Amino acid sequence: MVIAIDGPAGAGKSTVARAVALRLGFTYLDTGAMYRSVGLRHAQAGGDAGHVAATISIEFDGERVLVDGEDVTELIRTPEASEAASHVAADPQVRKALVAEQQRIVATGDWVAEGRDIGSVVAPDAAVKVFLTADPQERARRRAAQHNLDLEEVLKDQQARDERDNTADRATLEAPKDATPVDTTGLTLDEVVEQVVTLAIEAKEIQA
Repeated sequence: MVIAIDGPAGAGKSTVARAVALRLGFTYLDTGAMYRSVGLRHAQAGGDAGHVAATISIEFDGERVLVDGEDVTELIRTPEASEAASHVAADPQVRKALVAEQQRIVATGDWVAEGRDIGSVVAPDAAVKVFLTADPQERARRRAAQHNLDLEEVLKDQQARDERDNTADRATLEAPKDATPVDTTGLTLDEVVEQVVTLAIEAKEIQA
């Protein structure tokens, strides 16, 4: 079974996906880390981003992310890496390479996959699709608190990123038609996780 969790930056995708995977005993796939890894390598080495995406080796070892054998777990969590990820994700060749790899990964087993186009592009046949949203101010507040940044600067960057992420044929701020929308504004992590887990249990009962 695949649980696909979509939504814009700051909506809580990663935190919710990790918690849901833990609750259900599924494997968590952090697709954002893959784009961040490509962004990091492209920023370091330059060249064609599509070529980087097609040739890079990305491995998940528990909570660690390895790129060509190097532990980049901390490096890809910086605001700079986040910005680089957003830029390379606008490249169709980057998306093509990473989507193919993500589809290969989730083809077998039970996965909770999160990202900006999981339910619409990577796993359109996912048993459960959830689209997390949150008030823009709340999304920015979370990111500012997480990285100890200025709220107004985060809001400005977030708006620019949303505009960029919603172009290049991605439409990542629009929920897939068959996804369940969950507004995380004002909700606790447990409350959001419970909603997703309930959807997964219902889907399993239908499949049985």
